[in-house]
Amino acid sequence: MLTPSELLSMPEDAYMNEAQLAFFKQLLEQQLDTLQANMLLTSTHLHEQQETPDPADRATQEETHGLELRTRERERKHIKTIQSALLRIAQGQYGYCEETGEPIGLARLFARPATKLCLEAQERHERRERLFNH
Repeated sequence: MLTPSELLSMPEDAYMNEAQLAFFKQLLEQQLDTLQANMLLTSTHLHEQQETPDPADRATQEETHGLELRTRERERKHIKTIQSALLRIAQGQYGYCEETGEPIGLARLFARPATKLCLEAQERHERRERLFNH
């Protein structure tokens, strides 16, 4: 498998060639495996917790439980995002902005392999969110 520097040194017209798609597919599959393992550990840990009669210990335990559930929910959402990216690879749409159709760019994909928006589209999306959610 190629290294990130080897991929970045490829010419622009090689964008999303077979080697690049294989690289990102493997990267996404590794992330997916890691997240699924983390979710399994969190689930196991939540089931292993014991009730405690001490109110302070119980409050700490409930806070920890809530934090683990929020983490698990974030992981669940990220798994869906990764699965969507893997589907885009299978459909030949990976690496291109869902909004503009322009290439997302290798550097951005290295930073966020599951992204579906180019940087400009992501910035517009975030500005709209700030405007309408405040």
